[in-house]
Amino acid sequence: MPTDSSAGQRFAGSTGPRWLSALGLHRKELRAWAMYDWGISGMQTIIMTAVFPIFFVKVAATSMDAERASAWWGYVNTIGAVLIAVLAPILGALADFKAAKKKFLVAFMMIGAGATAAMFFIQRGDMVFASVTFILSLAGATGSMTFYEALLPHIADESEIDRVSTAGYALGYVGGGLLLAIALLVIQKPELVGLPHGPGLSSADATLPVRLSFIAVAVWWIAFAIPVLRAVGEPPRGLEPDEATRAAPIRASIHRLGTTLRELRDYKQAFLMMLAFTIYNDGIQTIIKMASVYGTELKIDQGQLIAAILLVQFIGIPAAFAFGSIAGKFGAKRSIFFGLLVYTGICIFGYFLRTARDFWILAVVVGLVQGGTQALSRSLFATLVPKHKSGEFFGFFSVFEKFGGILGPLAFAVAAQLAGSSRVAILSVIIFFIVGAWLLTLVDEKAGAAAARAADEATIQSRGSAA
Repeated sequence: MPTDSSAGQRFAGSTGPRWLSALGLHRKELRAWAMYDWGISGMQTIIMTAVFPIFFVKVAATSMDAERASAWWGYVNTIGAVLIAVLAPILGALADFKAAKKKFLVAFMMIGAGATAAMFFIQRGDMVFASVTFILSLAGATGSMTFYEALLPHIADESEIDRVSTAGYALGYVGGGLLLAIALLVIQKPELVGLPHGPGLSSADATLPVRLSFIAVAVWWIAFAIPVLRAVGEPPRGLEPDEATRAAPIRASIHRLGTTLRELRDYKQAFLMMLAFTIYNDGIQTIIKMASVYGTELKIDQGQLIAAILLVQFIGIPAAFAFGSIAGKFGAKRSIFFGLLVYTGICIFGYFLRTARDFWILAVVVGLVQGGTQALSRSLFATLVPKHKSGEFFGFFSVFEKFGGILGPLAFAVAAQLAGSSRVAILSVIIFFIVGAWLLTLVDEKAGAAAARAADEATIQSRGSAA
């Protein structure tokens, strides 16, 4: 099982053709790592974005009117986000302490995939059951991503990390988009696979194609997690425990979490990056979450809205890879600035949006920058944190990311209510990109990377002295 002690030798090798190297997938462990994005993206497209939200309102919450069902859906999302926001830093510290990033990844994946599969049993009016399964699915997905992302700085060096991160996002677009396309085809044409169809169906038969898509998500998720579990070794323990901490690992992990909070003063650049990401990601998440609602308000056909979501997925594939190449030439920070500038233009264009054609244009532009901007944010952050505490820092990164999905939709809703239209609300999102970009200007990449390397070297030396 490889560890960081063999990092230099491992990083130097290549087991694929030149085009794989250009994509950032030139070694077996890099390809295996990126496939988890492929697998979990099915959950993100079907459960979080396209299928389950509609199923929740129309089937699980059928006893409520549409407005109350939508409000309940908002509360369910908030509970799931808060749950993982509270747990992620503690679990990240525990995973570093016990050298158990992969074990925690598996545990959260099984919780999430199990809850997703259980959605098959949701029937009309099962709002509480649907809420619980969604919260567990969301918590499992978000928790597993915390430990998945914490593996990144252990398998890629500084010259590779941008391309590897964007490759993960690109494969996520492929996997999520492909499964969503298959699911929508079966839902629209159940007769193609021999499922009940036509008028007069019972509720269970009518919802069977949708409920089967939930099982497909769980199987897809687990199947494409196998490569990362087989090919990527568990990184070494962050710090060697003494006898007292062995007896109380959770207490020791919470203590380390407090230490990490205090150490943020020594990793100013990582903290600034987290803060900047929180702000501008709030804008990105608002556009993702509110786009279909905005399109519905403009009376754009639902079929066209769903097709546009698929378009974003597939445009994001080459676009994410392109962002990795751009970052190789101009740097991750400048490339993120470019993405935020485009997002500002998206908000302005959205204000003038009138027709389905306009919405398709908007989808194309979003697809060009969405994955690349988020992937480079992840890889830039990875270069600013010490590897031996990557689980803790990515736990904080996950917390900041979750809080980055709260203020934007709230600001959108308030602006829409005050103005009586979502057109003004879409313009209000620009402030998140402006403030986030300003904070990003304060991040000194070189100083942050140097501080992270110095911390890792000091840890290695202290281990050597102790030995």
